[in-house]
Amino acid sequence: MIPKEILKKVKRIEIQTRKVVNDVFSGEYRSTFKGKGMSFSEVREYQRGDDVRLIDWNVTARQNHPYIKVMEEERELTVYFVVDISHSGHFGSVEQYKSEIAAEICSVLSFSAIKNNDKVGMLSFSDDIEKYISPRKGKSNGLRVIREILYSKSKSGSTNVGNALGYLSKLITKKSVVFIVSDFYDLNFEKQLKVLSNKHDVILIQMIDQLDRVLPNIGLIAFRDAETGEKKVIDTNNKKNQLKYTTQFLKRQNSLERIVKKSAVDLINIDTDKSYILPLTKFFKKRGKMFH
Repeated sequence: MIPKEILKKVKRIEIQTRKVVNDVFSGEYRSTFKGKGMSFSEVREYQRGDDVRLIDWNVTARQNHPYIKVMEEERELTVYFVVDISHSGHFGSVEQYKSEIAAEICSVLSFSAIKNNDKVGMLSFSDDIEKYISPRKGKSNGLRVIREILYSKSKSGSTNVGNALGYLSKLITKKSVVFIVSDFYDLNFEKQLKVLSNKHDVILIQMIDQLDRVLPNIGLIAFRDAETGEKKVIDTNNKKNQLKYTTQFLKRQNSLERIVKKSAVDLINIDTDKSYILPLTKFFKKRGKMFH
């Protein structure tokens, strides 16, 4: 039984993100993610300015008047959300946990997909596969994805992105759009990402809390690693500790960006203390331009 507070959160996210989808993302989504190609729809009489390459010569010969083929986009796509539900997602230094913002982003994208009649599926993971929801059309499947992100409790605290990507590569055969949502504490997935991106359109969405970047200057703090459980006391006033902390973050970011570049996939950085609408809009506009 899903707790009432989770169902309330799901309803709030549905209402909030539906407005965002209707106002901002529905058209952007459609222009960014193209269908599988063009298919024949019907024939009609040739009109001045029509592309002569589309003339249907068989119908033209029978009717003794030029007719052209009308083509339409094969629109239907399958969209997968590969969501990291390890313990590091249950952290947030501002108003929301990373996992809550991840649920909102997946909601925006899934409702955009559903509005365009695409199928939506999900794979959640920690260092193992946690849950798989097969892709389907319709609002109920989109809401199920949000519920799972918010409610699922991982069997393990740590993360294995490569394992999840390898599992998905074997599972899906038709070309799909794959969103991988994580804070990417684990970076040992380059090989699996390349295999997946060779067949599918892959986008990484990275959740970043401000405390991932900078150590707060507030004296002695007892830290516990959310994934390993390791405890450590750190003097946050110490300049060397502050520099080391930021350097480690930048090193990890550089490694992630190198993996992204080598695999020719997209990366969207989401700062949890800022609106996710702007980085998503920038991504859609950038991708939209590539196809026009």
